[in-house]
Parts: sequence; structure tokens; C-alpha cells
Amino acid sequence: MMKYMQRLGKSLMLPVSIVPIAAILKGIGYWIDPIGWGVHNITAAFLIESGEAIMNHLPLLFAVGISIGMAKNKDVSVAISAIVSYAILDHILSVETVSLFSNIPVEQVHEAFQNSTNAFTGILIGLSCSALYNRYYQIQLPDAFSFFSGKRFVPLISTAAMLSISIVLLFIWPFLYDLFIGFGKMISDMGPVGAGIYAFFNRLLIPTGLHHAINSVFWFDVAGINDIGKFWGTIDGGIMGQTGMYQAGFFPIMMFGLPAAALAMIHCARPQKKKQVAAIMLSAAFASFLTGVTEPIEFSFMFVAPWLYLIHALLTGLFVFLAASFQWLAGFGFSAGLIDYILSIKAPFSMNIFMLLPMGIVCGALYYTLFRFMILRYNLLTPGREQDEDIVIEAPAEPTILITDKNYDELAILYVEALGGIANIITVDNCITRLRIELKDMSLINERKILSTGIGGIVKNGKDSIQIIIGPQVDAIMNSLNDILR
Repeated sequence: MMKYMQRLGKSLMLPVSIVPIAAILKGIGYWIDPIGWGVHNITAAFLIESGEAIMNHLPLLFAVGISIGMAKNKDVSVAISAIVSYAILDHILSVETVSLFSNIPVEQVHEAFQNSTNAFTGILIGLSCSALYNRYYQIQLPDAFSFFSGKRFVPLISTAAMLSISIVLLFIWPFLYDLFIGFGKMISDMGPVGAGIYAFFNRLLIPTGLHHAINSVFWFDVAGINDIGKFWGTIDGGIMGQTGMYQAGFFPIMMFGLPAAALAMIHCARPQKKKQVAAIMLSAAFASFLTGVTEPIEFSFMFVAPWLYLIHALLTGLFVFLAASFQWLAGFGFSAGLIDYILSIKAPFSMNIFMLLPMGIVCGALYYTLFRFMILRYNLLTPGREQDEDIVIEAPAEPTILITDKNYDELAILYVEALGGIANIITVDNCITRLRIELKDMSLINERKILSTGIGGIVKNGKDSIQIIIGPQVDAIMNSLNDILR
């Protein structure tokens, strides 16, 4: 199970690494024109809409990234399956289609369907398509249908599966949405305690997308609270010392806490992987601090270290409770980053706003300490801390075929022979510099023969996986291996 979750975490890193770009574009756009939301300034509008194009399609990025990352082979058919499945789910669960199914006006469609395609559905699509690919990519159909055998069958079975999932979500999604709406209303009269409970569930529900339900109770007009609108004075009814309490405590978390968590994960990464992890985490930390977009950091550990994510949700609840209790109040129009913090300084209902900065420093120190302790004490597999690798490097025999000779077909043949033949190879994949191979019987490997080609080393992962450290030529060798294995 842990190995599966680790693969899921790795699969998320590519789509997640794109999000900081979108966050920064939108954040700068809102900084240029925070009141007009981009409509009064063409530069602001251009930046906001450019970032929005990425953020609105984050579920699709998740679907494609996870489907490719979790599939046995990086094949185009699994990516196409994910895109088709997303298109089906997005359309069937859209407000317009639900209106058609229900024979009611669009205005009467349940509000749950305003956010029916989200991170959860993207992950669900990716996992479904990869699982179906792994099971059916070699299927052989009767002669009359042979054209649809093998990988061509995967988009077909994925479509059928997604139709079934869509039907289930049509009934389940409104029920779950109403459940959290009701929960939000129940705690809305509990003052700072209710604010802390809300913030805890706000973070806890991020992976499912259902945080939108509970947000609508406190940030918008579902229960008459409308904390965001009242804080900025666009809606009447704000109360000094109360309005903003469902927003303020997020600033220490997003500006200080999560960036500190990212720093802890960098420091805990294995030495050979620190640069790679730092490249992703530092950009994610900057996006979180500047704009308050936290998904790149949160999705990097929520699956591989769920206990850390639970701690993060608890700490979010704690700091929102404390900010509300002390009446240190700020608000946001986009999210709780530096841009909205600065804009909040002169907002009509901001109160003791500068106290959020020392609170943020305390928050950052607490996050860094707890994350670093938990990661090292319990060997949590956060980015750069994958399971221990046993790198095997021997004195090579007399070189037979060197990688530098660019004789990739001959090298591929040699590797297949040294790995015990085609029958012993289950899957072959590659990253930037390594071949990643899953085998039936590790005892059949001829390590000396592999090392004789001048590679950087061999990495053994568990009882059935091996990596060959090749270098930048890995793509060319992978292509030759695929030709042989087909």
C-alpha cells in the first residue's frame, strides 16, 4: 500500500509543479487591479485570465499526470483515456447537463454541481484509467473486434467506467455537499471555536473538493455570514472584531507555515535528491507566501505522509481559532498570501493586522520543527525520501558496448539478456536519467554484464524492482527497449 501511495505522490508532482506559475500570474494580476478583478486594466486581466486557464484545468492535469504516472507503461493511450474520461465527467456533471437530465431551469440545479470537477475527480479519473490500462493493455479480442484489442481497448473501457462513475456522482455529490453545508451551519454560531473547526475541515476536505461546500457557509451567503464580502465593505452588515475571523488565521499558515514545511522537506530529502526537491519546493513556497496558493505543497505530502497532512489541518484550525480569539483580523479576495495581506491593511474591518506577522513567525517555526521531527523520526516518505535504495557498483568487466558509442539497439538487447530475458521483464519505465524496471525474478539479473556498459550504477528497490542509472541517453535506450518488448 505504501509503495502505491508513494507512486501516487510522485505522479502528482508534475501537475502540481505547474500550479505556482498560475498562482503567481493571478496574484500579480489581482495586485495590479484588486477591486476591478482585472476588468479595468488590460494587463491585470491578461495575467489573471492566463493563470485562471491553468487553475481551471487543474483536475485535467491531475487526471493526465496520475494516469501516466501510475500506468505500467508511459503510453499515449492512457493519457487519451484520461482526457476522454475527464471530458465525459466534466460534461455530465455540468450545471447545463444536470438541468437537462432533471428537466429543471439552470438556476434550480443543485449548487454542488458548480464545483463538480475538482482535484478529487481528477485523481479519481487518473487512478481509474491507469488501473484499467494496467489490466487491459494486452487484451486480445475476437477476430471480428481485433482492431480494438490491446491499447485501443483502454479508452473504450475507460469510457464505460466513467459513465458508471458519473451516474454514481450525480446522486452522491449533492448529498455530500448538503452534509457539509449543514455541518457548517451547525458550527457557525460557535464564534472563534467554530472558526477553528471550520478551518480544520477546510484543509481536511481539500483532496475531495468538498471544502467548497463548507467555504460557502462562512465566506459567502449560504448562512448569511458572507465574511469576505462584508470584510471588504462590498456587502453591508460587517461587525468590527468579528468580520474577517474566518479568513485571518489562514495568513500565518499560507505565508509562513507551509513555506516552512516545504523547507523542512527540502532539508530532510536525501543528499542526492535535495537539488531536485528544492527546485520544486522553493517555487511552491514562494507561490504560497506571495499568493496563498498552497496546493503544490499540500499535494506533495498529503498522500505519501497523511499523518503530516492531518497535523497540518489541526494547525490550521488552531491558528484560525487564535487569530479570531485575539481579534487579529485580515481578509482576502484571492487567497491568504502577501498580496492580499498588504491590500487588507486599509480594509474597513481589518483589526490588529500587524500581529499576524509575529504569529506567522511562530507558525513557521512550529511547522518546521514538527515536520522535520515527524519526517525523520518516523521515516516519512516525503519528496526526496523514497525507500532506501541499494546502489550496486562493481568493478566492471572488460567493456563490451559503451553507452557513449550511441549504439542503443545493441545496448537494449544486452540489457534484456542481462535482465533474464523478455519473459522476466514485467514493466519498463524511465525518469530523467534512469531505467525503472519491474522483474519477475531478481535472481536472474546479470549485474556485471549491465555494469560493463559504463553506466553509473544499479539501484535495487524492494524485491522486484531495479533501476539502471544511464544518464541523458535513457530516452533513446528506452525507445529501443520498447521496440524489443513489443
